[in-house]
Amino acid sequence: MWIKRFVRFSGTKHPSLLGEPEVTAFLTHLAVTERVAASTQSQALAAILFLYRDVLRAPLSWLHSIVRSKRPARLPTVLTRDDARAVIAVMRGVPRLAALVMYGAGLRLMEALTLRVKDLDLDRLVVTVRSGKGGRDRVSVLPRSAVMALGVHLEEMREQHRNDLRSGAGFVELPDALARKIPAARRAWEWQWVFPATRTYKDSKTGEMRRHHLHETVLQRAVTEAGHRARIAKRVTCHAFRHSFATHLLEDGYDIRTIQELMGHRDVSTTMIYTHVLNRGGRVVTSPADKFGS
Repeated sequence: MWIKRFVRFSGTKHPSLLGEPEVTAFLTHLAVTERVAASTQSQALAAILFLYRDVLRAPLSWLHSIVRSKRPARLPTVLTRDDARAVIAVMRGVPRLAALVMYGAGLRLMEALTLRVKDLDLDRLVVTVRSGKGGRDRVSVLPRSAVMALGVHLEEMREQHRNDLRSGAGFVELPDALARKIPAARRAWEWQWVFPATRTYKDSKTGEMRRHHLHETVLQRAVTEAGHRARIAKRVTCHAFRHSFATHLLEDGYDIRTIQELMGHRDVSTTMIYTHVLNRGGRVVTSPADKFGS
């Protein structure tokens, strides 16, 4: 799509007849005239670089004169504790439990949905996130309020897994080359998803009857609908739970480095955005209007 748009913008000439000036003009047009988001311009640039590098075998050097779209600085949406409690309270079933874990451990959507049984330690209240953003592993706190429900849920899922095994299914997708190194892990209980899908599917390559994890749209819709039912006057999303987790820890007095580790941020400056949410610049700011008295 981006290559077609680039060719049309350049007068429908073949890309081999075009070069860096035309690419620069197109990307600058996107930023200045069409006012696209920074991520959209980056996507267009990646597509065009792929065209010249991998298709035409004529890689472009760095394009210095491109006018870059600016990524606006926006503060994250943060729920109050009462908001978070109200949203989770109106949810039901597996989505409710997944949302509680997301909020209670500060997990991203896919980090929660791709948890495996072995990643939970209900006794030590620890959840291990494997290959999070940037491919990094980390540990976070498992909410004590979710332990009992998780225990019941895992027993139900274990019985479901036993039934899958009896029917010749029970396989699960494994990371990297683990399926080749440890074939038995494909049907092992500890490698199963914590939040599996309700139906199995047949893998086209192996012919195995597998069970995928719960699809992300199921949880996204459940959280959004719960926000409406709870009458929260904010945009309630799965990621809002993660922002709320960090902000509420900061309110409770936990240091920024601890929160950085729990969130899995590579740079502490990413975590520092939550101090702006609280209007903390090293100290709590009181509005001068509050000095008027009653």
